[in-house]
Amino acid sequence: MKIEHLEERIADYKKSIKTVVDKKVYWTERAKPLLHKTLKGITARYELGWRVQELNWIHNNEAINISFDSFPKDLIDCTNQIPAFQFIPGGALVFSQTYSGDVFIFILFPEIDLLPTENNIIEMGLFNPIDINEKFLIEKVDEFLKEMINWELPNKPRKLGFNQSA
Repeated sequence: MKIEHLEERIADYKKSIKTVVDKKVYWTERAKPLLHKTLKGITARYELGWRVQELNWIHNNEAINISFDSFPKDLIDCTNQIPAFQFIPGGALVFSQTYSGDVFIFILFPEIDLLPTENNIIEMGLFNPIDINEKFLIEKVDEFLKEMINWELPNKPRKLGFNQSA
């Protein structure tokens, strides 16, 4: 193999870097602002005790999530019927930009003491930021709510808060 054979690979490598840069620019200029606006609009319209967070990590990793932070105000009265009731905050739908510029979407469930955490996440997929639009976001929030309902009211019994080995 001669050194000239590397020209195609060099061109492909440069193209891949340009693609990553384009995705990151699109995330910054379009997808992230749309995510923030759409999720904020949802939380304002439907008061469920959720909030929108924007997270910035080292080396250009960014995420926006919508998470359950407090008990819904309009349901507070029903908790008085069960004095021992305790709301478990923490369910979240996370949109995180990856090193490649794609957006990793996943659901985190609330953490409960003594409950194994291996099933604490559902991966929804890896998406090009160009695919993120309002319809797409509403569909993901809908999927998130379905998963949270299933977490609150599972079809199969599970022993929440109990040590399985006891």
